[in-house]
Amino acid sequence: MQALLFEQGMQRIVEDNTGPITYYPDIITPALATAWFNILLDQGDWHESSRMMYERLVGVPRLHCHYDIANPALPSVLRDALAVVQQHVNAPFNSIGLNCYRDEHDSVAPHNDKLHELVPHQPIVILSLGATRAMVIQRKKPPRLKIELELEAGSLLLMGWNAQLHYDHGIPKLRQPVRPRISVAFRVRPERAGKAW
Repeated sequence: MQALLFEQGMQRIVEDNTGPITYYPDIITPALATAWFNILLDQGDWHESSRMMYERLVGVPRLHCHYDIANPALPSVLRDALAVVQQHVNAPFNSIGLNCYRDEHDSVAPHNDKLHELVPHQPIVILSLGATRAMVIQRKKPPRLKIELELEAGSLLLMGWNAQLHYDHGIPKLRQPVRPRISVAFRVRPERAGKAW
């Protein structure tokens, strides 16, 4: 993995020895971020799901969908987004996962991505569209560094594979109303039977 550009305003949140985690604001214009958000909100293959938690079935508090980059039916807006991301991060992305946080009640609990679902030493890159939401990043072991990072529309967050070993990240619920946000996550998944996860 190699970051190709270092724009003005870039914030290095975590250094390479436990990361990296790097934030790039404004990699696309506000107008383009709005256009992509509206297309994905309207045309995304959104799903609700549930999971077992504390011995009961609970709804996942957000919508989600997934696309294999090799699929000829990949929406053109995601092809365009991939091209922009690859101008900034040189990685063989093969999977795009989207989450839609519909309002202040939607969230994702602190977690790290499952390493067995990632190709070792390849990054995760998140493009944010729609409303600004805070991501909480916290180190797993002392000193328990905790950062609240405002993910603005048109921004890119790069998390190195190594960061999943050392940090949890999540999007907390809010008390005040907020418009929808879509996160577009680019990953390198292991190949299974000729397809990425």
